[in-house]
Amino acid sequence: MAEPDYELFAIRYATRDARRSDHFIGGDPHDGPMPMDYFVWVARGGGRTFVIDTGFSAEIAQKRKRTFLRSPIETLGLLGIDANAVEDVILTHLHYDHAGNFDRFPKARFHLQERELAYATGRYMQYPRLSHSFEVEDVCGIVRLNYARRVVFYNGDAELAPGITIHAASGHSAGLQFVRVKTRRGPVVLASDVSHFYENMASERPFTTAFHIGEMLEGFDKLIAMAPDESHIVPGHDPLVMKLYPAVSREFEGAVVRLDVPPSGTAPVRADYRSGH
Repeated sequence: MAEPDYELFAIRYATRDARRSDHFIGGDPHDGPMPMDYFVWVARGGGRTFVIDTGFSAEIAQKRKRTFLRSPIETLGLLGIDANAVEDVILTHLHYDHAGNFDRFPKARFHLQERELAYATGRYMQYPRLSHSFEVEDVCGIVRLNYARRVVFYNGDAELAPGITIHAASGHSAGLQFVRVKTRRGPVVLASDVSHFYENMASERPFTTAFHIGEMLEGFDKLIAMAPDESHIVPGHDPLVMKLYPAVSREFEGAVVRLDVPPSGTAPVRADYRSGH
């Protein structure tokens, strides 16, 4: 079957104030403000719709002191996507900001690395340094979905549909995966938390939430290997995404951008740092 060109969107649903030292292991010598955005993504094409991650709710935003901008589920509706009818949800991992709202997709199958659920229910969750990134009710909900035969597990890379592949890249979380989507501008790599910001990957400095630092560094290499170049990689939390890519329409300014068109500017790349940036 021929691979379709997917429409690809990023929905910005929340944000928080933060500093550079929050985002790099070992801190940052040039500490200053560095806000973080929260996204879910949608790939639509070939008669199918894939929702990639499901965000968190207003209640969790309040609990975790995040600024909630809009419901990602209701924003899907504005794009003509009914969450009640979505059949495929890819969960890049089970951290609170990627796997909340799962219950808003009553017909969906959830595509997940098997190692992630084992990690989220295993011995490491006794340590708050690792467990704080999960919401227990989200994890229990995915367990229940598995009992209902609605979770599709993978052990490594896989093709979910023509033009949609997933790629294991643990480190930030034990079963993290990223998604490669064929679009009209070529393949786009949705990094999710393999690289939170463009700068994490470019400077080879991992994010502060870490399960295995060596695997995080290898994850940067995997992203680059799966993309035509670094302009085809979209990080998981960088506000720069909203500046580089165009809004779907004026109505969606600051809320939804297209990732299936080239960026309008340049982001930090690895060569900048290797040349003494």
